[in-house]
Amino acid sequence: MSADSILYEKNGRIVTWTINKPEIRNAVSAPDVVERFEEVADMVAKDHEVSCVILTGAGTAFSSGGDVKDMAARASKMQAFPAGTRHWYREGIQRIPLALDKIEVPIIAAVNGHAIGAGCDLAMMADIRVAADTAQFGEVFVNLGIIPGDGGSWYLPRLVGRSKAFEMTFTGDVIDAAEAKSIGLVSHVVPIDELMPTAIKIATKISRKPPEALRMTKRLLKESEFQRLDTALEMAAGMQALAQATKDHEEAARAFAEKRKPVFTGE
Repeated sequence: MSADSILYEKNGRIVTWTINKPEIRNAVSAPDVVERFEEVADMVAKDHEVSCVILTGAGTAFSSGGDVKDMAARASKMQAFPAGTRHWYREGIQRIPLALDKIEVPIIAAVNGHAIGAGCDLAMMADIRVAADTAQFGEVFVNLGIIPGDGGSWYLPRLVGRSKAFEMTFTGDVIDAAEAKSIGLVSHVVPIDELMPTAIKIATKISRKPPEALRMTKRLLKESEFQRLDTALEMAAGMQALAQATKDHEEAARAFAEKRKPVFTGE
């Protein structure tokens, strides 16, 4: 595994991950990239001084997804032993969504260019997406005679709705940033030179919130997508008991009463 495959930079409570494979348009299917995603996710999970992650790509692409040349080289082997292909996905690229799903702090995808195939899915694994006006998105697996193997069929309908998700997946069409915003796939579209400043601005705003309340809020939002109302309310009650026991909650209440800005410590 190479630490150079995904660069890790920490600035205050914000961490930036940069996929650093511009020579292959930041394809993410290689074993070293998969392992590095697990490593940087674990680093964030264990560092309670982190409140937000920004994910972006080096060069002109966010991520081209899987390495198609590698797929072509593996085609005959995969056809000869389908069960092996199943293991290849489970032990390979599917480790990325599982690693990112465990992260309790918000993740912002700063989509600097093409997000295609598994690259589009990677952007969807983030909690917030900011796109350069030159970015493009495509759930293009059908064009290669394959299916979304890394979670795209799970993420896309939840973000853009059933009809649009089916259209994008069945046609394999690539859409521009403006359309991505219109269907709710991204939150903001900005000129490329404003992309990282915009992502940093959002991340900075998030990172100023009470850290433990932030983590519990993300967990509650994610779990509530799949729970009955009574279960979600029970979980909220338990987390609220933890949140209201923090010093940051006390500080926020005092600051509000005293009409001043709160100073949070993460306690």
